[in-house]
Amino acid sequence: MSMRSELVQEWLATTKWANWKRTPLAGDASARRYERIFGPDDQSVILMDAPLKTCGRQFRFVEIAAHLSNLSLAAPEILAWNEPDGLMMLTDLGQADFATHLRASPDDETKLYASAVDVLKTLQTSPPPSGLTRMTPDIGTEMIDLAFEWAAKDHSRDLKADITTKIHALLAEVDPNPSALSLRDFHAENLIWRSKETGVNRVGLLDFQDAFITHPTYDLASLLRDARRDVSSDLLIPLISQLAGNKHDASKFKRAFHVMAIQRNLRILGIFNKLAKQDRKITYLDLIPRVWVHLQTDLADAGLSDLALLIERAFSPVEK
Repeated sequence: MSMRSELVQEWLATTKWANWKRTPLAGDASARRYERIFGPDDQSVILMDAPLKTCGRQFRFVEIAAHLSNLSLAAPEILAWNEPDGLMMLTDLGQADFATHLRASPDDETKLYASAVDVLKTLQTSPPPSGLTRMTPDIGTEMIDLAFEWAAKDHSRDLKADITTKIHALLAEVDPNPSALSLRDFHAENLIWRSKETGVNRVGLLDFQDAFITHPTYDLASLLRDARRDVSSDLLIPLISQLAGNKHDASKFKRAFHVMAIQRNLRILGIFNKLAKQDRKITYLDLIPRVWVHLQTDLADAGLSDLALLIERAFSPVEK
């Protein structure tokens, strides 16, 4: 047993969940680890194991969870928090994420994704918490440095400068002063379908500790340009219109969606290559072809043929 496992076990021994059955859950791209812990009468809770050295402090998770709950959204309640050791016990929002539910019931896709957009609309009715990172054009451009560091096949400084200049200009065009809260990893494996609930409470929210401030379409780009599952292209226009509502111009929202998706997937291209090459998590290479298709789709739909040519010169879809 590792020292970390011993620490977790020692902490659990001091809680009311000491004798409950522990079941590891599939991990994400971070160093966080999760377990579902089962007790009597079908009770269950979620253990988050987030070592401070690799995951940092979790105060943002607590803050965002409270903010979401205040908006009547379904965020986990913090039942116990061992802050020095990076351990937290959370309520269990359910076992069927969108991806799992849709494998069994693919005809529910429109219903689930429309419900997710209702969550985004609710999220954007209130000012976000203070102190969060704001994805200005400068920050958004810096965020794609990972792609050049880990996924580039052509390391020309001029080529990088041409791409980053164009990305910066696009971000400045669609949102020079971002103000919307984004949960950031808003996709099918982080959304729990709670069919017995009603309204926005049907969608359980996970993995929002990296929330930041950006354009309102950023989370929609995360949802529809999912690296792990193919989402029907027929959903794009209706969901953009649903999110835009009467407050925003749908055509401008569509343009912003494509720009956010391009920026996001360039960064993901770098993250997945880094995870495969540095951390030897080679399964992430299997996801890169879908990310590459998303990039090509959004570049084409936005009419950015010049940028598309530069990106094709700079990056390789998969490099094992």
